[in-house]
Amino acid sequence: KGTFKQWYQRRVAITAGGHKNVVYAVAFNNPFADKIVTGSFDRTAKLWSTETGKCYHTFKGHTAEIVCVTFNSSSTLVATGSMDTMGKIWDVETGVEMASLQGHSAEIISIQFNSLGDKVVTGSFDNTVAIWDVETGHKISSLIGHRGEISNAVISYDDTLIGTGSMDKSCKVWDCRSGQCVETLYGHTDEVLDISFDHRGKQLLSVSADATARVFDVGSYKCLATFVGHEREISKGTFNPSGKRVATASSDKTVRIWDINSGKCLQTLEGHTDEVFSCQFNYSGDMLISGSKDNTCRLWKDTNSGKLAGAL
Repeated sequence: KGTFKQWYQRRVAITAGGHKNVVYAVAFNNPFADKIVTGSFDRTAKLWSTETGKCYHTFKGHTAEIVCVTFNSSSTLVATGSMDTMGKIWDVETGVEMASLQGHSAEIISIQFNSLGDKVVTGSFDNTVAIWDVETGHKISSLIGHRGEISNAVISYDDTLIGTGSMDKSCKVWDCRSGQCVETLYGHTDEVLDISFDHRGKQLLSVSADATARVFDVGSYKCLATFVGHEREISKGTFNPSGKRVATASSDKTVRIWDINSGKCLQTLEGHTDEVFSCQFNYSGDMLISGSKDNTCRLWKDTNSGKLAGAL
């Protein structure tokens, strides 16, 4: 089995041009994986080179903390969501703001482009999910049904389903076209803090303040695995590209790698000195980035060139 080891640490809080507060959100520009975007409590987002650590752009315009970031599939646009209740879309090449998404009545906690790149989905603490037109920034529709704040809203790769997690301890799956709720998933005993589809759209991952993570089959909606081992709440979860492994980031200062078939923890990534808020695999699955309240991002690399978390 391969093992993830820390490749390098970018201490973005103190390096020249770095963030001046907590790095709360991170994302690779998959499938290219040559850039990373970071979102910070300093109200800015930054675009970095994964090879050199150089900062290409600082995105300024939000008036409160940035808590979610993402690239479109062609890596030409970045979207950011903030506690100022707005989302923004930025040009990767120039760093210029392209659109402002206004309509939520509370902070935007999640943001994602669809595969075609013509729409953005946002989840908010106003208990709703909104779908936006990328070019105009206008709201197309809203998904209403959760009884608590939204923690994340994600789109399946084929753009047919939207998954949502909520502070009401449940997850919902919605039909993209009709906006109707297809299924409500229960099982967690505390708030659902994140939700994620695998790359095929066949599995759904939920993580919770109850310190557990669950994988559901999309179709039967049966629970395939429950991951138990973190000592504190799990704030972020993500599938590797093959859909056979899961990474979870926790307030216990660690990231864990799990096997879906066995439900076992394969590895615990230790090194952060405070809560870990975010984690994401690169496109090939041989690297993983983690972002923490300790104001650092750490890049971890599989020592066996992806055999643990790559295409299995």
